[in-house]
Amino acid sequence: MRIEADTEVCVAAGMCALTAPEVFDQSEDEGTVVVLAARPPAEHEKAAREAVELCPSGALRIVED
Repeated sequence: MRIEADTEVCVAAGMCALTAPEVFDQSEDEGTVVVLAARPPAEHEKAAREAVELCPSGALRIVED
């Protein structure tokens, strides 16, 4: 799996960083999503998928390899 983020769509809610802090962070300037691990290791995939589902703006998506 690979994670893609659209910072233009992101509303800086922070659900991603709260749900999967090993995979997501927020920029200090705008608060928008920063993907730390576009291809998260297996132990973080479940949290990453949950974070994508919880994203209120739909700025995150998963591309299956």
